[in-house]
Formats: sequence, structure tokens, C-alpha cells
Amino acid sequence: MLKVNFYNLNTISNDQLKYAVIVARHKGKWFFVKHKERETWEIPGGHREEDENILDTASRELKEETRALYFTTKPICIYSVSTAETETFGQLFLAEVETLETLPNFEIGELLLADTLPENLTYPSIQPYLFAKVEEFCLKKLPL
Repeated sequence: MLKVNFYNLNTISNDQLKYAVIVARHKGKWFFVKHKERETWEIPGGHREEDENILDTASRELKEETRALYFTTKPICIYSVSTAETETFGQLFLAEVETLETLPNFEIGELLLADTLPENLTYPSIQPYLFAKVEEFCLKKLPL
């Protein structure tokens, strides 16, 4: 069984962080992306490259997947996805996107700006928990 866990920042060593997930918004709307090879929506994010700082991973993935040009990011927490056999760690970010440019020709085929999480998700057992964590953070009205 799959389980999503949350940890405070700096409680998991940096070298254990494999993913960056960026819940981003632009003019009050949330970003969701659709990979060219899938029919489902995702929160922007991806794998950390070797020797890459996790903040750089978040910035790179946000640019590649959403066409964000100018933005601010804030680390929210560490998350993990665990099964009976493994636990994999990533860092969750919130981004406020100020300026967009043309969508780069990478793996993303479509971009959605929405008021809430879409129903047709690529990772339905993970993404709602990550999105809810960021919404909870935003309700505290903490500035980026």
C-alpha cells in the first residue's frame, strides 16, 4: 500500500531528496501539466539530476514544464512516498509565477491554469495530498 508522509524541512538529508514537486500559481490560478505521452494531469515537478541542488531542480522543472520565466519559490516541506519495501523522498515547493513565455518543446504537451485540482490525475494516490499541503500552507497566508 502506498502512503504519503510529510516531514519538516532539514529533517531528511539533502542527498536523500530525489524529486522536486512545485505547486505553482499565476494570477490566482494553479498550474497543471499534461505530458505528451499521457492523457492525465500532473503537478509540475521531476527528478533531481546528479549533483543538482534541489532548489535548482525545482526551478529547472518549473521552467521546462510551465513556461514560467519570472517566479519566486518557497520550500514547503519534505515529503515521501512509501510502500512496504521502500520510502522515496522529495521536496515540495510553492511558486508564484509572474511572467510566462512560450512553452518549450520538451515533454509537456498541454498546460492548464485552474481554480482547483483536476480530477484526471497521473498520480491520484499522491498528488491530492501534496496539493492539500500547499493549500494548507497558503491558508496560513505566509508570504513567499
